[in-house]
Amino acid sequence: MKKSIWVSLMLVLISSVVLSACGSSTKEDNAGAANAGAGAADASSKPVSIGFFAPQGKAPLEDNDYTKYIEQKFNVNIKWDLAPTDALVDRRQLLLASGDYPEVFLEGKFTNSDLMTYGKQGVLVPLNDLIDKYAPNLKALMDKTPYLKEAMTAPDGNIYGIPRYNECYHCTFSQKYWMNKEWLDKVGLGVPTTTDELYNVLKAFKTKDPNGNGKADEIPMTGAPNKYVWNGNIDSFLMNAFIYNDNDKYLTVTDGKVDFAANKPEWKEGLAYMHKLYSEGLIDKASFTQNDQAVSQLGNREGDEIVGSITTALLSYLVNTYDDKITRNQHWVIVPPLKGPEGVQLAGMSQGFGEFAMAITNKASEAQQIAAIKIADYAFTEEGALFSEYGVKEGIGWKKANADEKNIDGKPAKYSFDNLTPLDPNVVRNDSWSLLGPKDLSKNFRDLFATAQNPLTAAGYEKRLADATSAYAPYAPKETYPSSAFVRPEDTDTMAQLATSIKDYVQSNMSQFIIGDKNLDKDWDAYVKGFDGLNLSQYIQIYQSAIEKK
Repeated sequence: MKKSIWVSLMLVLISSVVLSACGSSTKEDNAGAANAGAGAADASSKPVSIGFFAPQGKAPLEDNDYTKYIEQKFNVNIKWDLAPTDALVDRRQLLLASGDYPEVFLEGKFTNSDLMTYGKQGVLVPLNDLIDKYAPNLKALMDKTPYLKEAMTAPDGNIYGIPRYNECYHCTFSQKYWMNKEWLDKVGLGVPTTTDELYNVLKAFKTKDPNGNGKADEIPMTGAPNKYVWNGNIDSFLMNAFIYNDNDKYLTVTDGKVDFAANKPEWKEGLAYMHKLYSEGLIDKASFTQNDQAVSQLGNREGDEIVGSITTALLSYLVNTYDDKITRNQHWVIVPPLKGPEGVQLAGMSQGFGEFAMAITNKASEAQQIAAIKIADYAFTEEGALFSEYGVKEGIGWKKANADEKNIDGKPAKYSFDNLTPLDPNVVRNDSWSLLGPKDLSKNFRDLFATAQNPLTAAGYEKRLADATSAYAPYAPKETYPSSAFVRPEDTDTMAQLATSIKDYVQSNMSQFIIGDKNLDKDWDAYVKGFDGLNLSQYIQIYQSAIEKK
């Protein structure tokens, strides 16, 4: 994504973390025993000196309040090796190549392949025994969340890295579709539930002047390439009424067997449906080229509204949702997954799991390894996650919720961000590690925090996204390809080439079929045949081997 998109996305993600918090009552009831397992160090002994690699922030980490708290709690002296955020991976690679690397990568952005490569070389130490002995909170989370444990375990059975476990409220089902309810009311139709109903709605938007200005200026549906607008490409939503579309690898999984979606007859039917919409002027021609700024200009233009619907994870790309004085966004509603002509009705799904933040190297002594794993495990307690993410001092980054404050599900909240101590805007906060290092940012953690209950307000936007996500959850596919699967190191370069060429081929042909530059009746067979030259069978086999951990 472009930088401007990440800025707006990060605002939402930050607010989503803000609207959340840690674990369940069971986890809280066991907090004392868990913290004892994580183990504060004996303050009478000499502090363990340990090197941590991390990105350079706006304030020095050695003076950070959470750093000082951790050093005291675990009797350690952290020596920081910092790199610019935008050069973090390059700096990490240079350190590893030179052999002069620290004991711990607190934030190393390791991929599965990285872990397997450096684990096999002995540079990264297996963490299995350390987790069993010194990380009761992380171990409990892994036991409670089988896919997390599976995702952390390499094909050789070892765990070489610890992730930041982040369950974003609105990320699990992000291939969404939003619609102008005011226009639906004007044309006398309800929120569509099938592909046929959607066609009728979009046709009415085009022909019945729903904005009432007497001009044929309505855009029934718009979108944008995924690189500009998160899941803004129209097929990310529409294709799931015909065949499962993960909007990335184009893989399907049935009874553990990996297959490819974008060469199937059902994919062709989905393209035919989108071509019909496009050929009748129901899809914005700019949907295949416009960026996020162009989308925002369409939605926030002064005067009459001209957009009837949009495919995107976040409604805020189109209309302003952050200013309560601007109310245009309030008549926009989510459209749940549509049922296609063959009864297919699926929601694109992803897991809250990405890169691995932390890894311990063979430079660490036993004492350093134990200290590092205990520090990591503490951030998987409720208190540790709270202090690590929001600061150690109540009233500055968080406070205890009032009795009447509710969480995102309308249940009593435990923590809140309302009415905090005002801070000098010219002073950079330096009281937490924020999004740094492994920690528990699960839904259980997030659910401890209060949020505004009116989803149509700026403060309640996260609840609006969460409610929309809930509407998609019943349509999750039975099986999806796990984003955390370990591709073998020897296959990494090959897979990178195959994935790029296959994805480009699918997307370029998709736009040509939808626009009509290619004819589905005449050119489909040649398109399918083209995958042979792209080594599609090898692509599928590599991914099959990855989930089988062969």
